[in-house]
Amino acid sequence: MDKILFGLDTFGDVAFNDETNKRLTYDESLRMIIEEGKLADKLGIDVLALGEHHRKEYSISSPDTVLAALAMVTENITLGTGVTVLSSDDPVRLYERFATIDALSNGRAQVMLGRGSFTESFPLFGFDLQDYNELFEEKIAMFNELIKNKPITWEGKFTQSLTNQEIYPQMSKKLDVQVGVGGSPDSIVRAAKYGFPVMLAIIGGQPIRFKPYMDLYKRAAEQFGQVAHPVGMHSHGVVADTDEEAIEIAWNYIKASMDTIGRERGWGAMTREHFEQEVKTGSLYVGSPETVAQKIAKVIKEMGINRFDLVYGAGGQLQKDRFKTIQLYGEKVIPRVRELLKEGVTND
Repeated sequence: MDKILFGLDTFGDVAFNDETNKRLTYDESLRMIIEEGKLADKLGIDVLALGEHHRKEYSISSPDTVLAALAMVTENITLGTGVTVLSSDDPVRLYERFATIDALSNGRAQVMLGRGSFTESFPLFGFDLQDYNELFEEKIAMFNELIKNKPITWEGKFTQSLTNQEIYPQMSKKLDVQVGVGGSPDSIVRAAKYGFPVMLAIIGGQPIRFKPYMDLYKRAAEQFGQVAHPVGMHSHGVVADTDEEAIEIAWNYIKASMDTIGRERGWGAMTREHFEQEVKTGSLYVGSPETVAQKIAKVIKEMGINRFDLVYGAGGQLQKDRFKTIQLYGEKVIPRVRELLKEGVTND
């Protein structure tokens, strides 16, 4: 198996002040995310991925701008998104922004493309949700041409027409592109068509239920004559000194975040029973470093994935608790997972 990569993802949830328990301002939140990225880099974590949202509870609406800032204060960590909503963006401008980040970071830029599980960006930028699928289909096809780093000739329904157009700044290598998938077979097949690696967003239930999507990706890649890259996944979690402390944080904040989304999408509120089941056997990685490491090692072994990203800070959380999750994940969880995988055994 290829080297296992370990990442951190944040949607830019606005944290709470440690002393006052009031939400930080957006300025403070963004500056703290820079500090979180610096800490992750210092700890040797492989990837930091920033989500794109246009809602009041999140501070990151322009992840590439934050990544550009991080490019100047980090040294080794891959700087990516999780995800960039390509459907409501301009593929050319997006390519230019990430070519710029790649130059500033000395080749550490990564863009993860997605259709967007949140749809606020569509009316905000003047796109019709009725075109949800068509927009992504056309724009990912155009983006696939742009990353070839050659003059592009293009004509489309939703995108601009270009004739032998050079795009600047020019890259000396191919941009690192991933596709984020939430559970749509069509999205899996599309990623395979273009030969893009896949990251599965697993936010509930037992991860093993996504194994058929991984098998579909391999079959589709073979049919398209593409390389079937190893698949990664991301899930929410909290790491604290003890299981009890982590569970309290997760129950207070992750539940609040999920309930907010649920009210909009018609889900019921998360019950304590459901929460505890997700912690025990589902897709919440919550607990002490040993507890979380055991669970991550188990899912890596069962799923055969090559990248695991922990989504931290859901619901905001106290700033000190966000830093603690990052610290323990980098210092204790990741080394312990590697140790467990090397041993080839995990506790049930």
